[in-house]
Amino acid sequence: MKPGQQFFCFLTLLVVFAPPALGQQEPEMRKTTENLPHPYVGMWVTKDGHIRQELRADGRYDEARGTRQSAYQGDYQVSGNYITYQDDTGFTADGHFEDDVLYHGGMVMFREVPEN
Repeated sequence: MKPGQQFFCFLTLLVVFAPPALGQQEPEMRKTTENLPHPYVGMWVTKDGHIRQELRADGRYDEARGTRQSAYQGDYQVSGNYITYQDDTGFTADGHFEDDVLYHGGMVMFREVPEN
């Protein structure tokens, strides 16, 4: 490789792998109203109580089925009234909220109101 080509390769590597300039770094995430928990955080339960799904504020869910605790666990995202799930095995699903009811995978789930 000629000296000019070596310099060009070295310069290319510097540009590709160099960290961004201080003034160009992305700002730190700050807690604002935009990234506070959505209104759907909490426990959602089918009418017969067989399926219980906890939507946690950290973007994780934990679903129990009958006596099987943590039958499904994974991540979820909410956009408006639409929810998407990806369980820890990679399976994906979705649903939507309407009038404080969650419609997901053919199930109708209601918000569980904590007892005082």
